[in-house]
Amino acid sequence: MPAHILSPHLPPPPAGRTIVIGAGKAAAAMAHAVEALWPPDAPLTGVVVTRYGHVPPVSATQRRRIAVLEAAHPVPDAAGLEASRRILQCVQGLVPDDLVLCLLSGGASALMTLPAHGMSLEEKQRITHELLLSGARIEEMNCVRKHLSGIKGGRLARACRPARLLTLAISDVPQDDLAVLGSGPTVGDPSTCAQALGILDRQGVSVPQYLRAALESGALESPKPDAGVFANAEARVIAAPWQSLEAAAQFSRQCGVSAHVLGDAIEGESREVARVHAGIALSVTQRSQPFEAPCLLLSGGETTVSVSARARQIGLGRGGRAGEFCMGLAAALDGNGRIWALAADTDGIDGVEENAGAIVTPDTLSRAQALGLSIGESLDRHDAHGFFGPLGDLVVTGPTYTNVNDFRAVLVL
Repeated sequence: MPAHILSPHLPPPPAGRTIVIGAGKAAAAMAHAVEALWPPDAPLTGVVVTRYGHVPPVSATQRRRIAVLEAAHPVPDAAGLEASRRILQCVQGLVPDDLVLCLLSGGASALMTLPAHGMSLEEKQRITHELLLSGARIEEMNCVRKHLSGIKGGRLARACRPARLLTLAISDVPQDDLAVLGSGPTVGDPSTCAQALGILDRQGVSVPQYLRAALESGALESPKPDAGVFANAEARVIAAPWQSLEAAAQFSRQCGVSAHVLGDAIEGESREVARVHAGIALSVTQRSQPFEAPCLLLSGGETTVSVSARARQIGLGRGGRAGEFCMGLAAALDGNGRIWALAADTDGIDGVEENAGAIVTPDTLSRAQALGLSIGESLDRHDAHGFFGPLGDLVVTGPTYTNVNDFRAVLVL
């Protein structure tokens, strides 16, 4: 949580002004933490943007020095466009004695949106939506976003010159890559226009001719890691998925159950990742390999859900990555009596629904059958919400005001 982790990373107030900018699902909580920790007599202003409904409650007496705006995620909207413009306005006219604190967390790519010159918000929305449906990996999504942006891919760092720039990030991306997190607005971008165009073509996402020409010519190229604009910029990860998995593992061991972290950057189709997890868990029950029961299998990372042609034909359901994982796991376990599981997004929202994820129990399939629910049909429609909702097995936390990617726990007894 930002209130617990920010303090060791905050620098002393500079000789000049301190401007706070930022974006992401944890941005409001991070801004509130900075305000609480910053000396009350030191100048502090700024703007951050978070997802609708992700602003933590505050006391009416608390002094608010950083404006908190809200916008849409995962498909950007006009509020995100306005927030991006206000962020850029905040960093105009800075001098070397000034400090810019950039607070980044997962979700920043969609929330801080400023289409490349000549590109409309509507075109950006369409491309984002089609990439989401395609099942593109997060690093592919963000490669495209960086090259179709006027603020991401290092461009925000360029706007902050000549002030000192310190980026503090809560990571939700594989390997905690700051060039991927939030589409790297304050760090150099090693990817290229050619790579972005290749991703669009490979995923079958059409782009208008003027954008294709701009990508082909390199006119939309982003600042690279060795560019001079980053000479006075520093970026560090202050919280990451691995820490959450290790905390869960320690808790499990305290309860007398051995815990094994399978990885914090596991990617792939949600239902296929679930099949692999089921295979490991079933091996534990059948052969006590690779671990002995009782044990807890933990993993993190951002899986994907590629919307199938069949789902488009029969009607797309409601759900997200965590719910899809749970459906795939329940199907693969086929009612094994020794295995329970939970999968959830640590920001509290699985996709665009109100639940963070779902749970799987040994009687998930039998209870579903009694209600006339088919796991096969639900998987075909990507309808995790419609499957687990009637069972009472949705995990509903509300926004958590942080975001360290997806969390999966499989308990084998």
